[in-house]
Amino acid sequence: MLATSEIFTSAITLEQAEPEHFDLAFTAVTQPCPWPKAYGGDLVAAAVAAAMRSVSDGKTVHSMHSYFLRPADIGAPVRYEVELLRDGRGYSTRQVRGYQNGKPLYTCLANFAAGEPGGTFRAEVAADVPGPEDLPSSADFLAARGGGTMTGESKAYWSGGRSFDMRHVPGPVYLAVEGEKVPRQAVWVKPFDPLRPVEGLTAAQRDLAALAYVCDYTILEPVLRVLDLPWARPGLVTASLDHAMWFHRESPVGDWLLYVQEAVAADSGRGLGYGRFFTRDGVHIATVAQEGMIRAS
Repeated sequence: MLATSEIFTSAITLEQAEPEHFDLAFTAVTQPCPWPKAYGGDLVAAAVAAAMRSVSDGKTVHSMHSYFLRPADIGAPVRYEVELLRDGRGYSTRQVRGYQNGKPLYTCLANFAAGEPGGTFRAEVAADVPGPEDLPSSADFLAARGGGTMTGESKAYWSGGRSFDMRHVPGPVYLAVEGEKVPRQAVWVKPFDPLRPVEGLTAAQRDLAALAYVCDYTILEPVLRVLDLPWARPGLVTASLDHAMWFHRESPVGDWLLYVQEAVAADSGRGLGYGRFFTRDGVHIATVAQEGMIRAS
């Protein structure tokens, strides 16, 4: 599989449609993956792209809160209906609901802000994280490895099918939990190649959608790590349940970003992960929290 970021930009390429429920509607096609159902980040990124397409007064998305209601079919269109809940001078709010096969499968609220002068504080990233050049890519790590439920298709997908190069600290949890079984990890992420333009979005909006897209791939891994559950463990089933994201500062998504993550809780078949994105020079640009189903037979 060719390592390219085009899978992401295809996921957020929207076609305008006639609304059936709310004020505006768009469709997007879920992208290929080797699992029975589509990647949840497809839905989050396409939904925030649809919401951004509905705000024309210069406000920037600063938060979104999502629920995953049903799994989505792969390679099939999802209709994103946008409700214009409020447009104020400083803030605007949108509801986005995704439909497939006539049923709602995803819903979110997204809020937009005009921005205003105020105090500034930003969290600091740990200084002892190895740089991405000192870590193996997923492709390098998996080249001579196998086992568990990993197939040739899933190996190719982990290696180069997710639009972003991902490098783990400590090592990945694809086949076994590499490194200590601790409730935390960091992942360097970078598009495989420069992100392509997306019709209807500015470069800054596309880059915000990129964060919403890539965040879902690894946010539950600290929970899997502390529970000693690698992705290829036979009988492991995971699914995104709900998701929240806050965008603090705009930043180009072209160079390496550090995604620092930790497990917050795990019980009753669910796990909660928390993560923060930092630029390479340590600027905190976004925060993520996500709960997922974690079922290990």
